This record gives sequence, structure tokens and C-alpha cells, in this order.
Amino acid sequence: MTGTRVDFFRGMFWLIFVLFTVFMIILISGLLFYGEWAAFLSVIRNPEFRFAVVFTLWTSLIAIALAAVVAIPSGFILSRYNFPGKVLVDTLLDMPIVLPPLVSGLALLILFGPILGNALVSLGLDVVFSARGVVVAQWFIATPFAVKTFKQAFDAIDPRLENVARTLGYSPAEVFLRVTMPLARGGILGGLTMAWSRALGEFGATAMLAGITRMKTETLSVAIFLNMTIGDMEFAIATAVIMLLVALVLMSFFKVFTGTGVRL
Repeated sequence: MTGTRVDFFRGMFWLIFVLFTVFMIILISGLLFYGEWAAFLSVIRNPEFRFAVVFTLWTSLIAIALAAVVAIPSGFILSRYNFPGKVLVDTLLDMPIVLPPLVSGLALLILFGPILGNALVSLGLDVVFSARGVVVAQWFIATPFAVKTFKQAFDAIDPRLENVARTLGYSPAEVFLRVTMPLARGGILGGLTMAWSRALGEFGATAMLAGITRMKTETLSVAIFLNMTIGDMEFAIATAVIMLLVALVLMSFFKVFTGTGVRL
């Protein structure tokens, strides 16, 4: 009787797992095979599409470089040190993950508009409705994913290895660069990949802070939205397919680098 219950329990889990997997396969296949490949090739040669690809790549790469500068020390501090209000700070840094992107974009718009806008414009660093705004929005949305993944990578390292390095005369910087970072390399690379994939697909915060302007602040996500609004399904589908393939590749790299699934 007990064996029957166990088999039924596992069978239900397998059924749900298989159904969800089939659903995802059908969903992705529908996107891949709905359009015509001839139209897909014509879209790739479209100057607007090429602008969106190049613009998305360079803005997201800058955003991820900035995210790494913030996320590595933040993840290390959260992993290695206890301090008053740590739970609150950790929760605060997670807010961009759980907030709707439009809310994040609105908060950024207020900060870089009414609050800091005039000072930044006087310095020639206007953010609102500019390419800088795209970078800031991508950085803001992607950084918490990097922080969380880096913290997990540092958590997985035995602190005793760092203590041994200190007894051998290593300075704190040498311990971090020669012991901690090499041991956390897989998690760091995986976190950067995860954060970059999030930055590539960012839309809501970007739309609020940088605006939706064709051939100016047009990322791939914005390109899909703009062309859907005018009924150009071929362009929107081709762009969506490109983003889907990139996401599949990046997530595969993430799993290879970390050796695990996504833990968020």
C-alpha cells in the first residue's frame, strides 16, 4: 500500500513536470515557426534592427561592467560579515527584482529628473531620455541578480581557506584576489551571464527613464514594442526570436559556469 502511494505521488510530480515541459516546447516552437524565414532574413538587413542590436549590446555591456563593480563587493560583504540591519539591507538590495519594472523606472525618473536632473545637465551628464538612461535602467535592474548570485558563490567558499592564506602573510586584498575570486570564478561568471541576460531584455524601467524613441533609445525590447504598435508582426517576431536564442545561449552558459540551476 505504501509503495502504491509513493508511486502515485511521484507519478503526479512527473505528470506535472512533463506537461509543463511540453507547454514550454510548444510555446517556444510557436514563436520560432510562426513567421516566414524569408521575412526573418529581410528584417535582419533592416537598419532599424541593426541599430537596436548594436545599441542593446553596448549599453548592456556597460551596464554589466558597472553591475560587477557594485555587485562583487556587495555580495562579498553580505556573505562574510554580520552587521545591524543586515536582513533589511539584503531585502532592500533585492527590491529591483520584486518591484514591477515600471515602478523601478518611475523611481529612477524622479531621482534623475526632478531631484538630480538640473545638476546632472549642468555637468553634461543628462540621463533622462538619453542613452545614459538606458544604461542606468539596465544597471539598476540587473545588479541585484548579480549581487544575489555572487553572494551564493562566496557563501560556497570555506572561510578557513581564506584564514589559512592570511596566516601565510597574504594581505586582505591578496586573499581576495588570489584565493576568494578564483574559487568563486564559476559563480561570478554565471552571475554576470544571468545579469547580462536580464539587462538585454529590460523594457519597463528603460521605457520610463530613457523613453521609447526610434533609432535613439531603441533597444531590442523597445523595437518589439514599437513595431507591434504599428502592426509590423514580422519585425517584432524576428526580433523576439533573436532575443529568445540569445537567452537560451546565455542561460546555458549560466548553468555550465555554475554547475547548477538558477537559484533566485
